[in-house]
Amino acid sequence: MIIKGKVHKYGDNINTDEIIPARHLSTTDPDDLGKHCLEDLDAAFMKKVRKGDILSVGKNFGCGSSREHAVISLKAAGVAAIVAESYARIFFRNAINTGLPVFVSKETSKIKNGEIIAINAHKGEIKNVSSGASYRAEPMPPFVENIIKSGGLISYVRKKKISSH
Repeated sequence: MIIKGKVHKYGDNINTDEIIPARHLSTTDPDDLGKHCLEDLDAAFMKKVRKGDILSVGKNFGCGSSREHAVISLKAAGVAAIVAESYARIFFRNAINTGLPVFVSKETSKIKNGEIIAINAHKGEIKNVSSGASYRAEPMPPFVENIIKSGGLISYVRKKKISSH
């Protein structure tokens, strides 16, 4: 799986309240959540982001509460993948369970806002199309890649159940 998109760059310790502010949690509708994605961190984010774009962030992305709303809002906003130096454990699992590709790379500081990158999930390679540089990421295990390709854990399990009959 190759994911290619424009980078939106942010720093460390971005919490779930910054990803989707608590005042918008009265709904689980993805479209409603997506409209408010990252608005307290970057009021212009929803004007800049396009379907297929990628977040490049620092350490401890998704810290805070365990709400799945954060991942849902990112997906609904059009974010195709996230590359972070590290994640809060629950956010990382929620992302996989919801079908949002997440990658760990110690080289996120080298990726600049607005650059185009291509992530090879299987090999753990990030190619910076804009600069020509290459970076390492942890490869995505095949079973996780299958969950992502299925659209999340529930879809994956349903497909497995149907194919086993």
